[in-house]
Amino acid sequence: MMLLAAQSPGTSAPARGAPLSDLVTLSIVFAVLGLLLLAVCVAHRRGRISWLQRLAEFAEGTSGLPPWAALPQSVGAVSLIVAAFGFYWDVSWHIDRGRDPGALANPAHWFIIFGLAGIALAGILSVVLGDERASSSSIRFARDWNVSVGGLLLSICGLIALAGFPLDDIWHRLFGQDVTLWGPTHIQMIGGASLATLALWVLAVEGQRAAKAAGKPVNPRGMLIIHISLAGAFLIGMSTLQAEFDFGVPQFNQLFQPAMIMLAAGIALVAARIRVGKGGALGAVAFFLVFRGLLSLLIGPILGRTLLHFPLYVVEAIIIELVALRVPARQKPLTLGLWAGLGIGTVGLAAEWGWSHIFMPLPWHASLFPLGAVWGFLGAVCGAVIGALIGRALSPPAENVLVLRQRLPRGVGVGLAAVVVALLALPLTSTVHPYRADLTMDPPLGLPGGNVHVTLRMHPANAAEGARWFNVTAWQGARNGNGGLVIRNLHETSPGVYQTDGMVPVFGEWKALVRLHKGRTLMALPIYLPADPAIPAKQVPPWPSVTRPFQREKQILQREAVGGEEWLQRPAYAVLAALALVWVGSLGWGLRRLERAVPPDVARPRGDVAPTPQPERQPVGARS
Repeated sequence: MMLLAAQSPGTSAPARGAPLSDLVTLSIVFAVLGLLLLAVCVAHRRGRISWLQRLAEFAEGTSGLPPWAALPQSVGAVSLIVAAFGFYWDVSWHIDRGRDPGALANPAHWFIIFGLAGIALAGILSVVLGDERASSSSIRFARDWNVSVGGLLLSICGLIALAGFPLDDIWHRLFGQDVTLWGPTHIQMIGGASLATLALWVLAVEGQRAAKAAGKPVNPRGMLIIHISLAGAFLIGMSTLQAEFDFGVPQFNQLFQPAMIMLAAGIALVAARIRVGKGGALGAVAFFLVFRGLLSLLIGPILGRTLLHFPLYVVEAIIIELVALRVPARQKPLTLGLWAGLGIGTVGLAAEWGWSHIFMPLPWHASLFPLGAVWGFLGAVCGAVIGALIGRALSPPAENVLVLRQRLPRGVGVGLAAVVVALLALPLTSTVHPYRADLTMDPPLGLPGGNVHVTLRMHPANAAEGARWFNVTAWQGARNGNGGLVIRNLHETSPGVYQTDGMVPVFGEWKALVRLHKGRTLMALPIYLPADPAIPAKQVPPWPSVTRPFQREKQILQREAVGGEEWLQRPAYAVLAALALVWVGSLGWGLRRLERAVPPDVARPRGDVAPTPQPERQPVGARS
């Protein structure tokens, strides 16, 4: 007999794209704002308005940076905060409530839209505010118009991220809802905003150098705060794609989590230590923990959504600071990166392993070893070397100091990129086994509200041995006012028999399933799924006793992702790969230009020969 409490009419939210009324409204709003922005930009460049310059000069008086860096820094910083809050709130919103009735019905979407638009606006402002004063790294657009590299990079990241919002609706109309952060349009938005933190950091460095060249050096204490904040923001950006693991609903191999945490720690914290100096890595982690802690408090207890978890990163920062006591950070950045990477990938990884058992929703069990340790170690070493290259480019020139000029051989750089790609590509594949389980609900008719204990008898009995996670997950039940995510671990009570450690909701809009991740296997067994006429999909009832086979997990977690041929998705992922190349290529070009635009490090002399500074490389397009 079916649980009486399980009856549900199903959701009426559209499964393919937002309502046309929402699209028309958003299109009109953005068209008007876009035309207004274009008019302001043209008017400023032609000298017809002065208020934008006055506003930028006011920002200059506050921060000490040039107008083309000061105002975009303020706009970009606020926009990143708004976008980050909207992003994490939106993820928790969908975990708890499922699909939206429309794009405008989800309040988190407004924060994302305005945050991404603000990031793009910050980049555009930096470009438009460029003036006749050329800096060592600027690009000449016209006789009296020199544009900063950071502003250009910020524009690229912001505009690509903003374009992902309308493209996301097109994707949903073609293929249905892909309820994962790692869909192509989602990565487009998240990746653009995340990398904008590095672009904003480049802009700050350019502004500081330009101010110094103009005889207006920025207040050191104020600039230190800016650099630490941007380093912390960069660490936050490098950690965003971990969010599925942070919330406890990952749809991918657990190998990704240690690899991404180690990559983020190596890239952001090594760069922070090299650019900021002593305490830079610890300062970046402090900024990260305060910001993510406040986000978790706001989204979880205050707004009542699923709790957001986060990595610790403290031990990794301490390791970097200790290594930097022996290895000069700016003189030997690659040496620092290599040794720091070795420490991060061993001691730092062990610390995060322990932290996962304290705070993370899905701890790292012994079954993750040794592959998890290998993936994390390689991610740490590669990330730390990449962070060293970034930190070196962001650092001021080493003047009047004997410096060992470290170069990264081209073959090593190619190998580094290949290892990172392999770390992120190899765990994408998954397998399915012909497992099944006998499900039993207790009590058989359900308590008021339809909450039950679940017992499973696995076939074969050893099917769950060595699992990385094996639990019952229920989500999207907040529409009923009873919370939105429940994770109950399964404990073996006798050979092949497992029970949940608490009650599981199987009624209303809740979705409940058994999740099994073992090696490359990612499978699930549905316990209860409500009817969903918009897909359409029938109800999977929670029978008191039933035998069901395990399925590929994606088929259940993404049952809204229907429509469109699979071959049509490949061009979308190819476009995403091209965008990733644009991001990496443009940022690599910008950092290289920034590094070469200042006097190169003083060459180490032979014997007692005095070091000779080499001539400064002139900016492209500068007149002789």
